[in-house]
Amino acid sequence: MERAVKVSNDSPVLLDRYLSDAIEVDVDAVSDGQEVLIAGIMEHIEQAGVHSGDSACCLPPHSLASHLERELHRQTVLLARALEVSGLMNIQFAIQRDTVYVLEVNPRASRTVPFVSKATGVQWAKIAARCMAGSSLASQGVTREVVPPYFSVKEAVFPFAKFPGVDTILGPEMKSTGEVMGVGETFGEAFVKSQIAAGVRLPKGGRAFVSVRDGDKLAAVSVARDLRELGFEVLATRGTQKVLAAHGIEAAAVNKVAEGRPHVVDMIKNGEIAFIVNTVEDSRTAQADSRSIRVTALSQRVTYYTTIAGARAACNGMRALAQLRPYRLQELHAQLR
Repeated sequence: MERAVKVSNDSPVLLDRYLSDAIEVDVDAVSDGQEVLIAGIMEHIEQAGVHSGDSACCLPPHSLASHLERELHRQTVLLARALEVSGLMNIQFAIQRDTVYVLEVNPRASRTVPFVSKATGVQWAKIAARCMAGSSLASQGVTREVVPPYFSVKEAVFPFAKFPGVDTILGPEMKSTGEVMGVGETFGEAFVKSQIAAGVRLPKGGRAFVSVRDGDKLAAVSVARDLRELGFEVLATRGTQKVLAAHGIEAAAVNKVAEGRPHVVDMIKNGEIAFIVNTVEDSRTAQADSRSIRVTALSQRVTYYTTIAGARAACNGMRALAQLRPYRLQELHAQLR
């Protein structure tokens, strides 16, 4: 059946394209109308598709190749000059197979500015305000980009514990209500500190349950391997378990809810699972299963991740659990001077 679509200034049509398996990057920059300086490049930990306010991010980037960072720098400077920005600017990029896409450009301060300022020891909002009032960057003594020798991770804080039964899956709609920050000499140390600050407790062992959609099964192999190396016993639904077994990773099969008892939700309620990696399939039955797993995990205070990227970062964080130590922010900032 064909149907005509009316397109005009009064009834516009937006065509959107989703970038799968892409890395999202936030860049904050400041310009005095002539010179442009990068305040910070933040690599998102969750893949593109999760709202930027809900995604954890790392400064400096923990996995981006140097040539991609140079390209982000080049495009940021060109955009700032073309838009004649005076003050702060935020750009959201997506990187898919070494191709850099611009998602949006905001010629204003973003929510990331306080995080970037604390991570770099520079009062970027004050500098940008003076630029808008006519002071150049050079006259303020701000002439170089600050790249810390340590890692800072910003993590979102969610209100899910206060809303029993709510679905915790992350997507394009923002659900977080706050942010915290972790700092460390390694990405793993910074990430695990951000999780602790956000109220997430990463376990030191036990049983880890892995159940992922078909598109994530190969990526889940490395996560399951990391979990085994960390001392976890890995459990998986049958589809995921077959892929893991084909790659030499031992994992016990567990029933989905629809497959009958005892199933994974029963095990979560009985305190038999310490860590969960669960991404969503497209079918209605799989979505119902995934939702029941997440809701039960939340009620039982079981640590869970709904993206492969988040699970990878958690494995990095669990490796650093034994080496955590506090840092004085003043001492960190002194390194930058």
